[in-house]
Amino acid sequence: MVKTILIAIISILLVGTIIVQPDTAFQASLQGLTVWWNIVFPGILPFLVLFELMTAFGLAHAASTLLGPVMHRLFKLPGEAAHAIALGWMGGYPAGAEATASLRKQNKVDQSQGQRLLAIAHMPNPLFMLVVVGAGFLHKPIVGIMIAAAVWLSALFLLLLLSIANIGSRNNVIEPSLDAAASKPQDGFVKQLTGAMQLGREQDGRSFGKVLGDAVSSSVQKLLMIGGFMIFASVLAKLAQPLFAPLLTKLNASFIGPALFESHIGAYAAAIWETPVGGSLMNAAAIAGVLAWSGLGGILQTGYTIAGTDLKLLPFAAFRMMHAVGAFLLTLLLWNPMSALLRYVTPPGTFPVFSPDQPQAAWGGPTAITASDMPMLWFYSIAASLLLLTAFALLHFVSPLWRTRRIGR
Repeated sequence: MVKTILIAIISILLVGTIIVQPDTAFQASLQGLTVWWNIVFPGILPFLVLFELMTAFGLAHAASTLLGPVMHRLFKLPGEAAHAIALGWMGGYPAGAEATASLRKQNKVDQSQGQRLLAIAHMPNPLFMLVVVGAGFLHKPIVGIMIAAAVWLSALFLLLLLSIANIGSRNNVIEPSLDAAASKPQDGFVKQLTGAMQLGREQDGRSFGKVLGDAVSSSVQKLLMIGGFMIFASVLAKLAQPLFAPLLTKLNASFIGPALFESHIGAYAAAIWETPVGGSLMNAAAIAGVLAWSGLGGILQTGYTIAGTDLKLLPFAAFRMMHAVGAFLLTLLLWNPMSALLRYVTPPGTFPVFSPDQPQAAWGGPTAITASDMPMLWFYSIAASLLLLTAFALLHFVSPLWRTRRIGR
């Protein structure tokens, strides 16, 4: 009752504020709509459709097979957790939260495992980081790859720390999944992958035409939801600006307001942020932190998804804050070694050189993505996907060797 009354009061206050300041609210909503329609929608829609097709034809099951052997050994999670991680990392939030909630309802993970899995499976859409942020916001797709690497690596590091602590884990015995039954350890690597893909295809069972139609409608629906959150968050950030003004003036961090409410509009605000120190490198680090935080909108989406389970939203929000700080710092720490590595594989002039006095405007400012840009953008997206696939394959092969060494000791 108290929660309902509080939400009703806040809603009435927001409506009253919009009525008092209609021009401010309209301009803020128009900004959110412009960013969504010109950049987010064309940048993510093709990938979302392809992701739905790949999932229906068993790609998520194949990724689960690659990740399964390392789940328990490194992160103290059952093999089924790999499926939620694959969905969350490839599809973006809230796909990972939905898969985690499903596993918890089926009692395939206990509460402690589900809490950690919820934290790691909640990731921003990879194509948003690689294409929209890298090419649309910053005009440097290679920077999108580095931001994505910082977000992913910081999440894995934090999960590893939580797994070592393993606070409150009951170490329940988990029954083998259908994926594990479909691919036996003695099977070859390729046979395991094909068996998992075949199992995923059989479980889906839809025809190609049905899958394609569902993929388009589902992708558009997700993007409409993202657009609604972006517009609403843009209005909230603008109306709440007087409350944050003293703090933002001292910190000279104008992106914090939008980033607090929604990650997409927050990433855009961080991209155009006039940094007091650090130049464009601080823009990249701020974007990584914003995407790792995911905004109150992303957190509330997760809260809606895990309703009906014993998973808690407060620890999840705390992990998001730690992830944001970790992604921000990791971008700063890894920039020089990553830049030295990537200069060997990128064409001359592609990689940006940051200096403390170089403003973000040196990149030309955010712009819309056009059809002529897509061939160049897909090169970086495919390259990043191949790197991830290689990393998963290495983990798949290393895990049995590590387990054998541990048993020998």
